[in-house]
Amino acid sequence: MLSSEIIMLAKELWDYHHMNHELKRSDCILALGSHDVRVAARAADLYLQGFAPLIVFSGGLGNLTSDIWTVPEADQFAAIAIQKGVPEKDILIENQSTNTGENITFSQRLLKESGLDPQTFIVVQKPYMERRSFATFKKHWPDKELLVTSPQYSFEAYPTKDITLEKVINIMVGDLQRIRIYPAKGFQIPMDIPASVWQAYEKLIAAGFDKHLAR
Repeated sequence: MLSSEIIMLAKELWDYHHMNHELKRSDCILALGSHDVRVAARAADLYLQGFAPLIVFSGGLGNLTSDIWTVPEADQFAAIAIQKGVPEKDILIENQSTNTGENITFSQRLLKESGLDPQTFIVVQKPYMERRSFATFKKHWPDKELLVTSPQYSFEAYPTKDITLEKVINIMVGDLQRIRIYPAKGFQIPMDIPASVWQAYEKLIAAGFDKHLAR
């Protein structure tokens, strides 16, 4: 059982990682692969609600899925979308990428090879990866208009048997570190991190939530 202080610190990071964008109709939904299949369901729902006429599912087997799956993330996500009623003709699959940067650049290449040039995107990602996905997309594709969203869950409701609260906190800590260090590596655009968020990050590391840090 995690203490109330750990929960409070984790919520600080959870809230920061959300971009809180108001969605509008766009040219393309880009769903980034992961271990959370609810991302696929969210992307499919947005398509079915008329937010975009095309979905690109991007993801091979990455850091969190290479040990648990053999079928690429994008293929699994596409199957979920088709089961929910998205026509196969409106889906593109990019199943070679292994990280967020490759999600973007490999999807760029796939769209170009398909003769498509969407100008506006809705990127769908896990709740605690909205901000990092935004920063990565804008680095690699600065001329496109971008909104980001995620499965609609509260912090308390998000964890599952497989995606435990401890795992969520570790990943959130690691993603915040990447938001800080990746711009210098050319992976993302810089994003402002409020002092209170960074203090929460440091306290969580001191409490042992360091399993997802970049070494």
